[in-house]
Amino acid sequence: MLVLIMVAARVCVLPLLAQAMLHAQGTTPKQTESEYPVRAPVGSLTLAAEYLVHAIPAPGGGYFTNDYLVVEVAFFGPHLARVKMSADEFTLRINGQKTPLMTQAPGMVGASLKYPDWEQRPTLTATAGPIILGRPDPVERFPGDPNARRGPAPPRVPESENPSGQTKEPPLPMEERIKRAALPEGEHAAPAGGLLFFPFKGKTKRIRSLELLYNGPAGKASLKLL
Repeated sequence: MLVLIMVAARVCVLPLLAQAMLHAQGTTPKQTESEYPVRAPVGSLTLAAEYLVHAIPAPGGGYFTNDYLVVEVAFFGPHLARVKMSADEFTLRINGQKTPLMTQAPGMVGASLKYPDWEQRPTLTATAGPIILGRPDPVERFPGDPNARRGPAPPRVPESENPSGQTKEPPLPMEERIKRAALPEGEHAAPAGGLLFFPFKGKTKRIRSLELLYNGPAGKASLKLL
């Protein structure tokens, strides 16, 4: 009876663990910490980082954001080492400013890309009769959004192109890809890491110095990205 209970518990727990790992992936760390441009010791671990400017590498393809600076971080350590990670443990200091930037949730980053009119920005528009030039097309935020432009329906795949008849899994939404590439929260086996997002709408050419600050369970570190 005890054996049956243990087997049943294992069957129930394994899918939950697999699902948790699936939704907390982060990025795949490089082979060694020396492959990252900057590194710093934090306790028994090594924190490595790379400044990606506005690029967002994500599963199934990458993205580009104008409103955020992106930094990839990874923790390396001895065999079987584990590390507790949280995006809130990181800040970004630009040009030596006294108050560094805090990280932003990946959901906000995905929303800014999915909805171009998420935040109104000054735009130059011109009217030519019934046509308005230069105004971004609003994106449908919910089914039946009256303010969204209706485009043509995507073409359906002919049944002849899918002879197996098996249902193909739809591609992951952009927001989910960005979320999975972000630094996963909680305790993970090293090496582990992910992306950090810092809100920034200025011109990157005006950034003279960039310093990533870490203050977490592993210790404290300062990494000069620029």
